[in-house]
This record gives sequence, structure tokens and C-alpha cells, in this order.
Amino acid sequence: MIDVNQLRKGTTFTLNNELYKVINYRHHKPGRGKATIRTTVRNLRSGSVTDLTFTSGDRVEDIRVESVEVEYLYEEGEFLTFMDLETFDQPHLRKDIFGDDFLYLKANLQLVLNKFEDEIIDYTLPTTVDMEVIDSEMAVAGDTANNPTKKVTLETGLVVQVPMFVNVGDTIRVKTEDSAYITRV
Repeated sequence: MIDVNQLRKGTTFTLNNELYKVINYRHHKPGRGKATIRTTVRNLRSGSVTDLTFTSGDRVEDIRVESVEVEYLYEEGEFLTFMDLETFDQPHLRKDIFGDDFLYLKANLQLVLNKFEDEIIDYTLPTTVDMEVIDSEMAVAGDTANNPTKKVTLETGLVVQVPMFVNVGDTIRVKTEDSAYITRV
């Protein structure tokens, strides 16, 4: 059991037999009374996001999550196939678990799957991925004083805002946190 004051972004815990991961954490101390801890959490089994408010002094059950490094292999219908880099097992996961993050997955990408009691409950993408540009808007010469950008489509279907000099066939590095362009590779 841990005190709710110890909850931070990324902490996983159980409450009422549900697994939660803290997405956002805010500590609020009014002038009088006990402090409240407001958290935005994601249910790791259903994927739903909710806000939970705790009073200072409340306790939740902390869980230990085992991390397994895997490599993404391929998509097969509504399932994605990965390979455990230590045991070479090939777990299959539903595509909807990844939501929009599915667009960051390409063959041979290494990521981390998080397990709790042999159940895969979460994943951690690398901070950046390198992808090839397959489609681009036409670059229009002119307004260069305001750092113009254009939309490009990457090999997985992800659409990203990039500087005007990026062309079809270029490989670019993108942050997985917010789909921000970093550099040309």
C-alpha cells in the first residue's frame, strides 16, 4: 500500500480490483482542511480515462509491473504480432490497445510491453521513431519569414507538420509523444 501523496505520472496501482496508470497528477491544498490529490488515470484493462480525487492520507495498492522488451513484427487483421527479444515468444495483441499510437509501429521497431501477472496491460514506445515520407503537400515559395510548414504522410499513414524543405523519400525523426518533427535523418 502506498499513500496517494506518492502517486506520480506513470505510477500504476489497483483500486476496487481495477488497474490504473496515472496520466496526470495535481496536488491541491486549500486554506483549511486536508489536501486533495486530483489524478487523471487510465484504466489499463478497458483503456478508459477518468479523473479520481483522493484525500490526503488515503492509500492505494501499488503494483509491480514487469517490463519485457519486444520487437514489432507485423499486423495480421485486428492483431499485432511482437517478438520477445529474450525468449523469442511471439505475443499477439489487439490493434485497438494501441489506439492512435499504432501509427508509430513499423517493422523491427523495438518497444516495451508491461505485464502484470502474465497479462500485458500497457506499452512504452521509444521517444522517437524514424520514418520515410511517402506523400507531401506542394511547397509554395514565398513566406519564409514565419517558418512555414507543410503536412506530409509517413510510411505508416501518420500525418506530420514539417518544414518546407522535407520531400518525398526523405527519412525524418518524429517524437512519439506529440508527433512533432525533430530532424531529417
